[in-house]
Amino acid sequence: MIYRPLGRTDLQVSALALGSMTWGEQNTEAEGFEQIRRAQAAGINFIDTAEMYPVPPKGETAGATETVIGNYFKRHGGRSDWIIATKAAPPGNGITHIRGGTNHFDRANLTAALEASLKRLQTDYIDLYQLHWPDRFTNYFGQLGYQHDPHAHITPIEDTLAVLDDLVKSGKIRHVGLSNETPWGVHRFLHLAETRGWPRPVSIQNPYNLLNRSFEVGLAEIAIREQIGLLAYSPLAFGLLSGKYENGAQPPKGRLTLFERFQRYNNPQARKAASAYIQLAQAHGLDPAQVALAYVTTRPFVTSNIIGATTLEQLDSNIASLELKLSDELLAAIEQIHISQPNPAP
Repeated sequence: MIYRPLGRTDLQVSALALGSMTWGEQNTEAEGFEQIRRAQAAGINFIDTAEMYPVPPKGETAGATETVIGNYFKRHGGRSDWIIATKAAPPGNGITHIRGGTNHFDRANLTAALEASLKRLQTDYIDLYQLHWPDRFTNYFGQLGYQHDPHAHITPIEDTLAVLDDLVKSGKIRHVGLSNETPWGVHRFLHLAETRGWPRPVSIQNPYNLLNRSFEVGLAEIAIREQIGLLAYSPLAFGLLSGKYENGAQPPKGRLTLFERFQRYNNPQARKAASAYIQLAQAHGLDPAQVALAYVTTRPFVTSNIIGATTLEQLDSNIASLELKLSDELLAAIEQIHISQPNPAP
C-alpha cells in the first residue's frame, strides 16, 4: 500500500480509501464488516462515510452506514488503526429528512450533526470532518452555468469555521475537510482559516474520473500549491467505466440499474466516451475498471482514491489497481479520447 500525507497534518492515509455508501442499502452489515476486514488486510487505513449514507438518501436509512461502522469497532475493536472521515449535510439536493431540512452549517446544526455521528460511529472523535456540499447555491453535483442569487439564505463561512474551531478544540474533531467545493469556496475557507487562526481544511472530496476531469480546471492547482489534496469520489463513474453496462447490459445489482436517481453518468455522451476507454483498456489486455482507478490514483493532486464495491471480488479487483502501471502509450491514448469528448459527465 502507498501512504500519503493528509494535507499538512501528520496523518498518513492510504492512497486507496474504503468507500461505504452502499452499506445499509445494497450491502448488509455483515458484508460491510467483511469489506472492512478485507481492506485492512490490504493496508487500507482510511474509511469514508457520511451522516446521510447509504445512498440513495432516504429518511428511513439515514445514518445506517455510520451505524455499521460503529458496530464493527464495538464488536471487533481496532478503532485507532483507522482514519475515519464523515460528513455533515447542509440543505439542498432533496435532503429534507435531516434536521427538518433546515440543516445549515451553523452552530446548532453542526453540533447536532457531529454528536449524532459520534454516537452512531461509537467513537469519541472524528479524524476528518467534512462539509458534504456548500451551504450556498453554486455549481456542484453536475450543475453547470453559475446563477447568483443575492437573496438566498446561506450561512457565512466565517460562522461555520468558528464552530468547527470550537469542535476541534473540544477534541471531537481532529481535522476539517471540504467536499463538492468550488475554487472560490476553497480559497475563502483557506483565507479565513489562515487569517483568523481557525482550522485549515486539509482535503477536498470532489468527483474525479475519466468522464469528469473538471477538477483539473482551477482546483488541481489549488490542491497542489495549498496542500489540500483531492479525495476522489466516483472514480468509476458509478460503475460505468468498469464495462458492466456495455452493449445495453443492465446488471440486476448495478447502481444505474437499481436507482433512477443516478443519471449523472448515464447520458449518451458519457456512455460513448466510457465505451472508448473500455475498448482502449481491453486492447492493451487490461481490466477497464483497474485502468480507470489507476489513472485517478496516480494524479499528482490526489491524496486518496475512494473505492467502493458491493462484492468482495469487486473490492479485491479495485485494490489490485494499485499495482497497475499505466504506460506512456496508454496515457497518451487516454488524452486523445479526452480531447475528442472532454468531460461528458461533469
